[in-house]
Amino acid sequence: MREVTATILENIRIAENIYSLTFATDEEFSVRPGQFCMVGVNGYPLRRPIAVCKAEGERITVCYQLKGGGTYILAENYKQGEKLSVLLPLGNGFYVEEKERRVALVGGGVGIFPLISCIRAYQGKKQLFSYMGFRNRAAYCMPYELQRSDHLVVATDDGSMGYHGTAVQAFMEEIDDVKPDVILSCGPTPMLRALKKATEGRNIPVYVSLEERMGCGIGACLVCVCEKTDGAHARVCKDGPVFKLSEVVL
Repeated sequence: MREVTATILENIRIAENIYSLTFATDEEFSVRPGQFCMVGVNGYPLRRPIAVCKAEGERITVCYQLKGGGTYILAENYKQGEKLSVLLPLGNGFYVEEKERRVALVGGGVGIFPLISCIRAYQGKKQLFSYMGFRNRAAYCMPYELQRSDHLVVATDDGSMGYHGTAVQAFMEEIDDVKPDVILSCGPTPMLRALKKATEGRNIPVYVSLEERMGCGIGACLVCVCEKTDGAHARVCKDGPVFKLSEVVL
């Protein structure tokens, strides 16, 4: 993990309230799928935690939702060529074992972005079955990345595109045909609860990236503590954000 001064290459709107930010660093970073960075924004006291979508040598792409003062400043004030303070890479990401050949990815909302890093990492190495949920057609984004999957189902809450329903519902309709060896997921807590309930008793390992408010991003401030099923507590930024679904209380 290092703090670097990056140069913005692109900061553009790609969907309703969603922006894609690409920046260049002075060195290459090895970023595991599911890891994140903390982006500093002038005029805002705390860095913003944002999942890494793509890491290509010295080029890093993250995607963020307009939600709160920091992200609005980031979208409006940071243009191509400007400098950005970034702390990366952070957290523990996803890891798929060699024996796990069939991988299901279930994402919702901004939770699709850490899963895109998984798709890019495992494309051609694993069979990827992706189920991605959005509020509506206007929220749908990054089709060129999602379509790297061997099988892709897009779901929308209002039925304006693809499957009418949630990503979990779409996945569970096909789970017996897919026969996944492992499930990777990220999305809002209600979605993860639904996935946990739906997959109970199936003896399939499920790993989730938790979405929590963060302060420091390095485990010092304890803002993002979550409860585990054994009664212990974990720091989402330092011990996660990826956990085994059966080990965390949602």
